[in-house]
Amino acid sequence: MVGTELLLGQVIDTNAAFLARQLAEIGFDVFRKITVGDNKNRIADAIRSALIHSDVVITSGGLGPTVDDKTREAVAIATDRKLVLDEDLLRYIKEFFQRRGIELGENNPRQALIPQNAIPVHNPVGTAPGFIVKHRSSYVISLPGVPRELHHLIEQTVLPFLRQEFSLQTVIKSRVLHAAGIGESNIDRRIADLEESVNPTVGLAAHPGLVDIRISAKAKDTDKAQKLLNKMERQLRDRLGEMIYGMDGAKIEEVVAELMRSRGTNLAVLETNTGGMLACRLTSVPKGIKAINRVLITSLDRANFLFLHEFEEKNSISSEVSEAFAIRIREEAEVDIGFAVIGDEDPEVGPYNERTGDTYIGLSAVGKTTSQHIQIGGISEEARVRIVNSALDFLRRYLLKLSGETGIVKI
Repeated sequence: MVGTELLLGQVIDTNAAFLARQLAEIGFDVFRKITVGDNKNRIADAIRSALIHSDVVITSGGLGPTVDDKTREAVAIATDRKLVLDEDLLRYIKEFFQRRGIELGENNPRQALIPQNAIPVHNPVGTAPGFIVKHRSSYVISLPGVPRELHHLIEQTVLPFLRQEFSLQTVIKSRVLHAAGIGESNIDRRIADLEESVNPTVGLAAHPGLVDIRISAKAKDTDKAQKLLNKMERQLRDRLGEMIYGMDGAKIEEVVAELMRSRGTNLAVLETNTGGMLACRLTSVPKGIKAINRVLITSLDRANFLFLHEFEEKNSISSEVSEAFAIRIREEAEVDIGFAVIGDEDPEVGPYNERTGDTYIGLSAVGKTTSQHIQIGGISEEARVRIVNSALDFLRRYLLKLSGETGIVKI
């Protein structure tokens, strides 16, 4: 990926993710992604290094008409070629401007310069054409960085070219299982042998309070790949059980909202140090909005004053207090479940601070009151995400037990 703006963080690179998905669909393994600034020598060095290890190197960006667009020069340097003017590309660029009634700038013809003997790639949705260079037994494919243009050229030109050139007869399919209530290292201990599998492969990615388990299978067709995925998923679910809450695009708040909807359960929420994030995430799901009857977002001091006069010590944080809050909000709102999240409100407390703090989650239903302790407090964004994900998982597990269900909830 070429562009100083990417290195400075001014532009988010979405092209790499798109390319990886598209290449996987036709059976290409992506081994490395490199981001380089607008410097022709550094771009050339990156291309040379990639060509040593890869059959195909795809560049994105740096094909515009301006002085800082260095990719075409860099590819020429890396493959020991001269830049030559492609008259057909130049004619196409001129026609593109004429059709839109735009005057051709002095610098636009630069976009028709491509490495000698390169295959031109016409760009019908923009002014920057691409090109393909065969270098020894490998290929360098250079594409514009504008996402709309890159997407079009990948789908219409690059993928068909690669399928034909490499006689591709395989596909790579992936599936992501989402787990909660367990850390990445604990999951690793349970499935370490499965992570050694060659096909399908299994990998972990940790998020605040959640873990993704990615399964990728390579096969001659989609049906065979799906069978490999299914077999591995069964093994993972046997090991992890109800820790797995969803798959692919599922969000934990969607799973919780569906469980409440299917059981006809309604909820009242009290939050202190999470700043309303729990209620916000639940009510962002249409099914969640219907299930929540009352929300109270306040400080611990204010909650104590409103509900728990018997607790004389202010800022008392304990399982007893969280359960008392859950009972009171359930009774006052006349709902099935009262849910309270209370924790340290000190901004100096958090996951990466010297003192991590504490949060307690209280849950009260008729005939059952319980709580969970989380060794994270504070009001930082990171702390709140971790706490809310843990709270949603606590509620999810309770709802599953209401009817004896386990595992993934379809949404």
